[in-house]
Amino acid sequence: MKFTHLQGNGEAYMVDVTAKVPTVREATAIGKVRCSPEVLEALRDGAVPKGDVLAVARIAGIAGAKKVPELLPLAHTIGVHGASVDVQLEDDHVALSATVRTADRTGVEMEALTAVSIAALAIVDMVKGVDRSAEITDCKIIHKAGGRSGDWYRPGFTDHSRGA
Repeated sequence: MKFTHLQGNGEAYMVDVTAKVPTVREATAIGKVRCSPEVLEALRDGAVPKGDVLAVARIAGIAGAKKVPELLPLAHTIGVHGASVDVQLEDDHVALSATVRTADRTGVEMEALTAVSIAALAIVDMVKGVDRSAEITDCKIIHKAGGRSGDWYRPGFTDHSRGA
């Protein structure tokens, strides 16, 4: 198996994408925050002491998607031309989904994963005072489109099953 960020001698380097033609690319990631029934009820009622947790999570996720090159040393600086974070309250968890789009030379999978992860961290940060056991689980890419490899769906997911 050959990793694109490793030279023949095993040293890490940033892949040169200069010659690649910019194309429209998209990636969707999902994740979950598991928390107590009491916290889920407080989220439904808008009664978490720190404020509107779900709104903060959405904005934090979008902001996170734009910070990837600062966080991952080999990630390219690309234009994040669109980013959305969806937050849904389920019976036993908060479901997160982030879709990021660009028209650039490389994909936005890391941006989508970062958006979901940062949104989840924002939720945990805002509920940790009432639920220290809140945990982030199941963060993964479920779809990518564009670029040389085209469309890809994680097995078990289709365009209509993007939920967490």
